[in-house]
Amino acid sequence: MPTPKRQSIEQTYEIAKERYDTLGINIDSAMQKTSEISISLHCWQGDDVTGFENQGQNLGSGLAVTGHYPGKARNADELRKDLDLVYQLLPGKHRLNLHAIYLESSGKKIERNNIQPEHFSRWIDWAKANNIGLDFNPSCFGHQHSNSGFTLSNQDPNIRNFWIEHCVAARHIGAAMGKATDSPCITNIWIPDGYKDTPYDRMAPRERLMLSLDTIFQEKIDKAHNLDSVESKLFGIGSESYVTGSHEFYLGYAISRQKLYCLDAGHFHPTETISDKVSSTMLYLDEILLHVSRGVRWDSDHVITLNDDLHAIAQSIVRGNFAHRIHIGLDFFDASINRIAAWTIGTRNMIKALLAAHLEPVTLLKNYEDQADYTNRLALLEEIKMLPLGAIWDYYCLKYDVPTRNDWMLEVKQYEHDVLSKRTDDVAM
Repeated sequence: MPTPKRQSIEQTYEIAKERYDTLGINIDSAMQKTSEISISLHCWQGDDVTGFENQGQNLGSGLAVTGHYPGKARNADELRKDLDLVYQLLPGKHRLNLHAIYLESSGKKIERNNIQPEHFSRWIDWAKANNIGLDFNPSCFGHQHSNSGFTLSNQDPNIRNFWIEHCVAARHIGAAMGKATDSPCITNIWIPDGYKDTPYDRMAPRERLMLSLDTIFQEKIDKAHNLDSVESKLFGIGSESYVTGSHEFYLGYAISRQKLYCLDAGHFHPTETISDKVSSTMLYLDEILLHVSRGVRWDSDHVITLNDDLHAIAQSIVRGNFAHRIHIGLDFFDASINRIAAWTIGTRNMIKALLAAHLEPVTLLKNYEDQADYTNRLALLEEIKMLPLGAIWDYYCLKYDVPTRNDWMLEVKQYEHDVLSKRTDDVAM
């Protein structure tokens, strides 16, 4: 017997469907295409980028997490348990993005240049059991060899080689993850290297970085198991004046070496948007990676909201027919609110934006543009902003058997009462 709420959602959906039908929009097709896109959730939202290599470590390298909301995960089992709930609140099938500092080594000290697939075997087992794809990142921060602010572009060959070995090890781990889950793992390299004040020599660090990357990628790895990606940044805390791995550096490197290029929404000037960079980049690369976050002034890692920038990112993917060539990952860490809610809000917003982009009247808009009828194009683009997307979203969640409207918060608050509230600041072994 359908519940009154289900009946209400279905009735509202049918009314909304009539409105979309008048514009020639196939809602069933839009929902199907949206469900085929997997979003890679970032593990570091759940524990404030602490990791399990060295509890209580200082992140450094221009990274900072603000907020002290109670209940953060203290070990990998707690983190996986939290993630289990998050995935239950999301329509569709999604992935997990792991950093190297989330290894499990049974309390043994493992240097980062010696990490092995075995240190992530429990993550792999969990992913296989839940049919979740994995992505991976070397962690070139929060370590004595990153204290100078330079890793792969460091002048000291010993430090530089340490990070090269770490990234090589990360690629092997990524390949093991991809092979075990039967889904290519994207291993993405981001480094914090740069100067706080204006440098004299801008070229030398970039030459060293280029040579380091060439060494890292020297070994060929089956793309069915691992895809290599490099990520740029405009500035960071402690590297305000110069970042070795700039947009221009990595775009050139990715194109010349045919690697994935990661566009992070928070790594550009506040007036720039990655949505406008997508179509140009896709002319020269087979695939790219997106890290979706929300910049607020100087800080790049706020929970993403359903704002114009997010809509523009989704539209750039859908309008360009890039869904099978662009990999979407999330990258924010907010410790000022319930961390599970942060994951859920951000991911559901990303899915909403993709659904909205799939619900555009493509034929009409293309016809207006091809006919140079820019007046009708603008009028229609403004009109569709008022289409009843919420009714379609509710039905989409209902269809995939996840909580509708704000009901997911009831489950999060119950979990907070039953589980998170019982966690202390002490490390749970």
